Amino acid sequence: MILSTREHQALGRVFALLAEGLGERELRERIGHALLDLLQADHFASFVWDGAARRFGQGVWLGMEADNLARYDAWYQFRDPITLQLQARRHATPVSAVMPHAELARTEFFNDFLARDGLHWGINLHAFDGARALGDLRIWRGRRRREFERHDQALLDLIEPALVAALRRQMAPAAAPAVAGLSPREREVAAAVARGLTDKQIGRELGLAPSSVRTYLNRLFDKTGAQRRAGLARWAADHLQRGGAGSGPNSD
Repeated sequence: MILSTREHQALGRVFALLAEGLGERELRERIGHALLDLLQADHFASFVWDGAARRFGQGVWLGMEADNLARYDAWYQFRDPITLQLQARRHATPVSAVMPHAELARTEFFNDFLARDGLHWGINLHAFDGARALGDLRIWRGRRRREFERHDQALLDLIEPALVAALRRQMAPAAAPAVAGLSPREREVAAAVARGLTDKQIGRELGLAPSSVRTYLNRLFDKTGAQRRAGLARWAADHLQRGGAGSGPNSD
């Protein structure tokens, strides 16, 4: 494989980021910037597949409008004719390899979602650790650029092992974090989130000010690795049932 000077430099930046020990969300976002440079692309998005919920979440994106991504989260991911097929490939794959562009261009997904932000030519890489989805890379070029080719695929294949290793390192704490690392009060807040209580309801039940509830939630996000409230609820439902919610004094 012959690389240009620019590609050598861009790949070096990608591998340096993968070795930095960034949090998984920051890692996916910063890798996105580096990959847009490496592949001379225009748009980037990355999600994590939740097999239990059968949906993609924890999205980060570049060159796309937040309102459009909100529509994807609520509607278009369930009418997406390409991404699950790309995910099944388990390696870098141009979108046209699973659906010819002329066929994709006739779909609601393309016309009402992708085209809104100018996404035209796409390539995906879905990173897995065995059966566990670690995160994906969705890279798109605009209409005026060229289709992704074998060379682009090979560049992504070069970084895949390092990407998997980096995401595995950063997501490992979320898989089995130590319940013992939480204070009794943090366990109570986590258990309340698992029961579906709002911040106000948690505050009333535990005698906490709204600002204190938010402080505890932020600590829990940091300690458990959960990115959102739903992720924290799933973590608490699993780990606090096994490890015990704790009934000691209401210490911090």
